[in-house]
Amino acid sequence: MAATVPQPKIFACQKSKVLADAIAKAFGQPLGNVITSTYSDGEFQPSFEESVRGSRVFIIGSTMPNSDNLMEMLLMLDAAKRASARHITAVIPYFGWARQDRKDKPRVPIAAKLKASLLETAGATRIITMDLHADQIQGFFEKPVDHLFASTIFLPYLQDLGLENLTIASPDMGGSKRAYAYSKAMESDVVICYKQRAKANVISHMELIGDVEGQHVVLVDDMVDTAGTLTKAADLMMEKGALSVRAICTHAILSGNAYEKLENSKLKELIVTDSIPREHRSDKVKVLSCAPLFADVMHRVNSNTSIASKFVM
Repeated sequence: MAATVPQPKIFACQKSKVLADAIAKAFGQPLGNVITSTYSDGEFQPSFEESVRGSRVFIIGSTMPNSDNLMEMLLMLDAAKRASARHITAVIPYFGWARQDRKDKPRVPIAAKLKASLLETAGATRIITMDLHADQIQGFFEKPVDHLFASTIFLPYLQDLGLENLTIASPDMGGSKRAYAYSKAMESDVVICYKQRAKANVISHMELIGDVEGQHVVLVDDMVDTAGTLTKAADLMMEKGALSVRAICTHAILSGNAYEKLENSKLKELIVTDSIPREHRSDKVKVLSCAPLFADVMHRVNSNTSIASKFVM
């Protein structure tokens, strides 16, 4: 008699519980039971309160700072491995620490590579993530990586806006590939902002390459942190004659005084996903859920079917 394949099981890291609930609901089953015990000094221990032996396990958790979020993912992966799970997939909607993907000056770490090694050592047999800061981070892994694009979420919304005289913009040179992919899908022009940084999160100079006069501009980026680049770019484009400026950013970090910058800028709308939980709210921020995308891909991974249709660009 053929062995019965166990039902996949879905678990959530604490800070990603809301998104994980939505993913599990779209997947069609409840989240598994995890209890986290915390010591008085802050050390914590997650515990699976049900058997995962022989199961395909999905552990959902964005790994934004602080480092507790990454540590929790590593501990849960290790717990699943030691509990004899058959396959262990780390579902990481926002892959934090990815900005440190190379040595851009002497004596600095490559945190993204270190993190990849940690995830694999902890027990991950597969990674599902979305809009990495740099595509080549996939090469840091020896295990399969499903790198999803939030364009599958954003493009339908953008098309429904029905904007005429549309121009796609990249807020920096590094995002030009992403901007060109969106412009191809939307059959629009592209402009690029050239910026120089005095240090991390501080822009010393910005110039616009291209013409935006009489255009509705949509800035495209993988993340928005302090919102300094986006708001400066939006104000610059409005000064150059743009009719309106919106921004599409997959991961809404929005740290420091980002919300204040957004409110005081000429940016009409910031469109993001729910890959990172947000404590603050703004009328300028439109949130589109990535839960259906992840649930669909998890179904396909579980049934060993292709996910090629999810790669819009």
